[in-house]
Parts: sequence; structure tokens; C-alpha cells
Amino acid sequence: MGRRMNRRAFLHGAATAGAGLLTTPYISTAAPNAAVDNAQSILGQAEQRIQQHRMGGATLTITLPGRRVLASDTDVQIRQQRHKFLFGCNIFKLNRCRTPEHNAAYADRFSDLLNFATLPFYWWNYERTKGQPQDKRTEDIVRWCKAHGITTKGHPLAWNWADPPWLNGTPDEVMRLQLERIERCVRRFKGDIDIWDVVNEATHYNRAEPKERAPLLTDAIEKMGVEAYIRTAFQKARHANPQATLLINDYRTDPAYADKVISKLVDDSQRPLYDVVGIQSHMHGRYWGVQRAWAVCDRFAKFGKPLHFTETTVVSGPKQGSGWLTTPEGEERQAKDVAEFYTVLFSHPAVEAITWWDFTDQNAWQRAPAGLIRDDMSPKPAYERLRDLIKNKWWTRVDAKAEPSGKVSFKGFFGAYEVAVRQGDRRLTGTFTLDRDTTSGIDVQLT
Repeated sequence: MGRRMNRRAFLHGAATAGAGLLTTPYISTAAPNAAVDNAQSILGQAEQRIQQHRMGGATLTITLPGRRVLASDTDVQIRQQRHKFLFGCNIFKLNRCRTPEHNAAYADRFSDLLNFATLPFYWWNYERTKGQPQDKRTEDIVRWCKAHGITTKGHPLAWNWADPPWLNGTPDEVMRLQLERIERCVRRFKGDIDIWDVVNEATHYNRAEPKERAPLLTDAIEKMGVEAYIRTAFQKARHANPQATLLINDYRTDPAYADKVISKLVDDSQRPLYDVVGIQSHMHGRYWGVQRAWAVCDRFAKFGKPLHFTETTVVSGPKQGSGWLTTPEGEERQAKDVAEFYTVLFSHPAVEAITWWDFTDQNAWQRAPAGLIRDDMSPKPAYERLRDLIKNKWWTRVDAKAEPSGKVSFKGFFGAYEVAVRQGDRRLTGTFTLDRDTTSGIDVQLT
């Protein structure tokens, strides 16, 4: 999704151009009462699904320095350090807020809540002058994310929303430059950014705005053909980093995305070229609700690949002629909807990541009150509700007694953990990772 780009005309005209996220509700064939019952059932069973799909049990065998066995009945603390599930947001405003105090508050609140960050790679902005990409800014963000244990993703490698100001040439020449950019970015940041939104919004690549704003890129896609375009883009990204996680990303959640793009993104042997299906869920106009959220998950889970909700927005105030500002009533409604939406997605076994859009109201996309924190960087109720879910309800803290041979059994949310015990005046610690693939005991060596 582009920032500071006016898509209002498109969003209100999507009924004639094809269903978009903000304008077309999920249509159920069930009777109204059945729909309500279905939504209640989805929410009512969410806790059970979360325990089934997001948690696992393990037996730790804990040893002291020198491979000494931990004595029976020793007090053991098991503390989760990080979720495996990716709770994220774009990080476009890091160190670019209005004041130094705002910058510090933005960074503190981001790192306290989230473990996943989307970095901007919009070609027209990333390389305003040919041959002078803004790699330094990216390096700075990557360095900060590494220091705070935050996984990074690049977005997007290919999107015809706007032509770079210097771009020219025939469609073949333009496509060559586009594909070279993909390889360059993925190779340049290999090991630092290993998750990529490769192609963005290809389902409706030739709608009015791209034709007007990106005539060269749109013509290049038209000449090559959208199927060949997306396949070649993914092949270039894969060649640059075979271990990368590659996403196809779109705002469309109707069958066109599945039929025109995802199902075509395969090699000659019909094997998928993508690793993850990316789904945008901007709700500036209306909250999706439980039933639509679940239906979208089910629709795209059928491809057998993980789902990432790549751009999620619920606003905290109504749009008015005098401006689009957060309100107390809007903030309470946003908090309720956010908690519900995240609960539904976290409980669906196919979903592996949720990315919010934008973190703060300050210069948010469409100038909407879309942030989890306000313009002044104070937390909204939605931030507090999410933090309570991510770092409390869905977070594991266990105090246990060691069994004979230094064993401790527990159940927890998937992620990274620290184990700590006291030996006299020393605090000894060790780490381990709990994953759904953990089927045997885990050895933890304390130091």
C-alpha cells in the first residue's frame, strides 16, 4: 500500500472495477440469524483453537555448568522472550517523527509491543535519482530492529503505483530495469531482510490510478502479460536469495486474487513460486467483523500456504468534513474491534503474521486516525488491549520445581524462552525455542 497516496476515488469506485477491501463486504449465503450464530461460534471456539494451534508441551532437561544434573525440587523460572507468531507494523516513521521526544516514544512503544517490522521499498521513493537508492536509511532501520529482536520484511519489490521520476524507455527496457531492481534489493539485504512482498496488487494492476501514475510500468506489465510478470519477478527474487520467504500481496480478497494471480504463480511443474499469501485488510470504511475475517482466512488457506495479513487498519474516529481525527468513542470501538480481529486471526491455523498500518496517527496514510498510538505518541486503548493479549494472555510465564534428573514439563506459546535458576548467589540462565515441530525433549544448558 502506498503512503500519502490518494486512493479515495478508487475505493469509492471499486464496485465497477472489482471488489476492494474497503468497499465490498463478505456476502454470506446463510440467513441473518445463522450468520450471527456462526460469528458467535467462531469467537466462542477461538480460545480452544489458540491452545491447539499456538501452544505446545515440552519436557526440558536442565543441566548446570559442567553438565551437572539440576537437583530435584530446584525452583525453575521459564519466561517467554518472543513469540514465533509475527505481530508487526510498518516502521516508516522510525526516527522521522516530529520531535526527538516523539522519535524516542515511537521506538519504545514499537519495540515493547511488536516483533516484526515492514520496511519501505517503494521504487519511486527509494530511488528518486537513478542509481542512488536509499540503502543507508534501510541499514539504519535494520540495525535498530536487530538490536531489539525484531524480524524485518521489505515492501514492495514490484508495484506499478507510480513510476520513478527518472524512468524511461520501451516496455521491454522498463521491465528489465524492474527485474534488475528486484534482484539487486534482495541480494543487497540478504541476511538482513529475508522476507519480501515481491509483487503488490497485481490482480487489478491496470486500474485507473496505475495507468495515470505509472504509465511506463503498467505498459511494461501489459506487454509482458501479468502471469509472466509475476512469475518472473518471483524467479528473480528466488535467484537472489534462495532461502528468502517470498509473498504475493494484494488488497483484493475476492476470487479474482485467487484465480488471476495466486493460482497462476506456479512453475512449469505447477509448483508454487511463492511461500506466503499476503492479504491486505484496511478497514478505513467499516470493520470487517468476525465472519468475513474467518471467511477470508478459509478462502486463501486452501492454497496450503501460510497467510500473512500484511496491512491491517481499523480507524479510531469518523471521517468528517473538518478533518479525520481520533475520538474517545472511536478509540474504544477501535480497541474492541482490534482485539476481536486479532483473536480471530491468531486462532486460525493458517495465519502466521499480522502487520498493522500505521503505528501512529502522525502522518498516517490518508491522514486517518489509523495508529495504535496517537499523534503525540501516547497509547490508544487499542495499543493497551493488544499489549495485554500479546504480552499477557498469549504469553507464557511458568514457575516450576525440577523433577528428578533435572526435568521440567510445561506447556507454552510457541516462541523463544529463557530458563533461570538460583544456585547460591548466582543466577544461571539458558535459552530454548518451543515450536510445533518440537516432539521430543529439549536440553537446556545453563551458564
